[in-house]
Amino acid sequence: MGRFITTGTAAPPAKIALLVLGSLAGVIAAGAASANPDSDVPSIVVKYSDQSLASDAGVTDLYRRITAAARKVCPTASIRDLVGIRLSEQCRDQAVARAIHKVDNSRLAALYATRSKNG
Repeated sequence: MGRFITTGTAAPPAKIALLVLGSLAGVIAAGAASANPDSDVPSIVVKYSDQSLASDAGVTDLYRRITAAARKVCPTASIRDLVGIRLSEQCRDQAVARAIHKVDNSRLAALYATRSKNG
């Protein structure tokens, strides 16, 4: 029932952990970063339960925590560095997208689709 989403190893039932990865290198080489979670890519584990995905409030809370983790794990650029700002935004977008994909929940995916279209 439960699993560690990034590696597929077993975890206690109803406890699921999600690893949010991000870096500027992750933006450039997202495949390599997601394939090897033990690399030097910064990461944060976001824990949740299967029960939390059964309600809209739980899904919204998990989405909020995933986006907060992506903000923490991806670098922040100076407001004068327009390229750095864009790379940081791409890092966050990719980290959130990978996390949402790994959770594999239709309600969370629908919320992500709605929020990502609206910015």
